[in-house]
Amino acid sequence: MIKAPVSNELFERAQHTIPGGVNSPVRAFRAVGGNPRFMVSAKGPYLYDEDGNRYMEFINSWGPMILGHANEVVQEAIQAAVPKSLSFGAPTRKEVEIAELIVSMVPSIEKVRMVNSGTEATMSAIRVARGYTGRNKIIKFEGCYHGHGDSFLIAAGSGAITLGVPDSPGVTEGVAADTLTAPYNNLEAVMQLVEANKEKVAAIILEPVAGNMGLVLPQDGFLQGLRNLCDQEGIVLIFDEVMTGFRLAPGGVQQLFGVTPDMTTLGKIIGGGMPVGAYGGKKEIMDFVAPAGPVYQAGTLSGNPIAMAAGMAMLNYLNDHKEVYQQLEERTSSIVAGIRKNLQDLGLNCTINHVGSMFSLFFTDQPVVDFESAKTSDTALFGRYFNSMLQRGIYLAPSQYEALFVSTAITEELAQQFVQTNLEALKEAVN
Repeated sequence: MIKAPVSNELFERAQHTIPGGVNSPVRAFRAVGGNPRFMVSAKGPYLYDEDGNRYMEFINSWGPMILGHANEVVQEAIQAAVPKSLSFGAPTRKEVEIAELIVSMVPSIEKVRMVNSGTEATMSAIRVARGYTGRNKIIKFEGCYHGHGDSFLIAAGSGAITLGVPDSPGVTEGVAADTLTAPYNNLEAVMQLVEANKEKVAAIILEPVAGNMGLVLPQDGFLQGLRNLCDQEGIVLIFDEVMTGFRLAPGGVQQLFGVTPDMTTLGKIIGGGMPVGAYGGKKEIMDFVAPAGPVYQAGTLSGNPIAMAAGMAMLNYLNDHKEVYQQLEERTSSIVAGIRKNLQDLGLNCTINHVGSMFSLFFTDQPVVDFESAKTSDTALFGRYFNSMLQRGIYLAPSQYEALFVSTAITEELAQQFVQTNLEALKEAVN
């Protein structure tokens, strides 16, 4: 059995100086019970905590470690960049090169602006959409998470629902009034909102494949229906691909499903795991961003040279080795097939959603197509399952409402080890 006295002691200390003892709420383990593990290092498919425990892990820093932890390609790029200084606050060649690479890979992006996080990217994209259209309201979807910007903390999913607080104090009534919400995968509800707010909606923003209410896929016609509606009504369609960009395909979900948004937000992988984000889109929209246009957005550390070096190494590798995506699909499909067999053998009727290298096991017998169906999951059972897996050396997201990610470091042997451990943990969790 895995013991964690050092992690427990660190968590106790942390609560005296850090709100809740963590710097991101989902890390607190409140949804699954127990205390978080404090990590000290990682390599390939494994995390190592302060107590010397090793975990095979399926979070991958919430997505960006698609090549596994401490990948040599990314590390070497960072090591080469560090001696040249950590920050300039001035333009660099790497910013131009990574912008050109992103434009060449992502169907919707003609121009791109680098920022420091996914939250910055989504906040900025919304501001630009409002400035471009001259309208104030936005439509988002229940259970889609777009960071902690005020406009997005309404039916936000992920950490908010995990903590049982779907809305956040501190968000003003005015901001809330300008944020309209619709159920994910419900095109009719969106059309009704647009009709009721004629010529007032600046943007529709969504995760085209949702990952923050667990993994939820768009149903046939949903994304194209939104594209058609936005074209008809002069609304900016924004795909939040902070999680899915470069993970599900070289050009993200928009390439995979063949639907092109007006704007895209990116993060995670484009920094190779370092803090970074980006937003981009059509030239005529992006030219509204200062200094080319009137919509102001700035950041001293945007385009940080170390993050750009890491991101260039990662994106170049993925662009040059597109077979990675097929390999990840096959490995993830093997894991999902193993879980399905385990559930069948145990007589458990649960739902698994899967696309590419992402998947979620929902402890519900209903198909999960939106936030409401995701919330039918048995979170107490998930908590028992999570802790059973943790005690067996498998590190999962500590929330029913998060997707899992597979990296290239997961071999077929490790995949089958996961499947066997999954069977043991399920048996323990249901008894």
